[in-house]
Amino acid sequence: MLKLENLTASIGDVQILKGIDLEIKPGELHAIMGPNGSGKSTLCHVVMGNETYQEHGKILVENSDLSGQKQLERSNAGVFQSFQYPVGLPGVTLREFSQNINKELNNEEIEKLAEKFSVKEFLDREVNVDLSGGEKKRCELFQISLTSPKVALLDEIDSGLDIDAIKSVAELINANRDENTSYLIVTHYSRILKYLDVNMVHIVVDGEIVKSGSKELIDEVDSDGYTQYQGK
Repeated sequence: MLKLENLTASIGDVQILKGIDLEIKPGELHAIMGPNGSGKSTLCHVVMGNETYQEHGKILVENSDLSGQKQLERSNAGVFQSFQYPVGLPGVTLREFSQNINKELNNEEIEKLAEKFSVKEFLDREVNVDLSGGEKKRCELFQISLTSPKVALLDEIDSGLDIDAIKSVAELINANRDENTSYLIVTHYSRILKYLDVNMVHIVVDGEIVKSGSKELIDEVDSDGYTQYQGK
């Protein structure tokens, strides 16, 4: 579903991603782990088309090359990014927002879906305004369900959440996965991954994938941290 070939990214003379090769098959969930400043979030931003970065290489979604395309074009091609710190939209209710991002759903269908993600009570409140971290992240997952993307980029969706909220978010991800959407989840910590059905884990250090493997890598990181991968 998503294939990256020799993806590099820089800001000015500073190179952040140094040749990422990655392939996520339909329905799979891959995790990107690594120390702070290793390029994990940058990877999501570059795939989504953030113009802050100068990108090179290929970004393929269902064999369509999105390289060089604008964010709207990538979104229309089926790429969705959930942000680490979702912004509020004063003056726009979640119901209005939902109706605009999926005009095919009627109000009853939106309410039914919102109830599934435990956000029905927020439909007539402004998007992400005065919500807790866990509530905002549930709203992000609700939006993924509304848009049914081909690729969902979850940038530290566990950031700032307590253990109960992490479990709740993980359960929602697991319950709503299907063969139509592939997930790339970025995280610094392993907590949320222990509650997810992860197909592959990739360790990113200094802008490069230095090791890939199964969920056993999570325990390896917990045991010895990221210093073991430095210099590889």
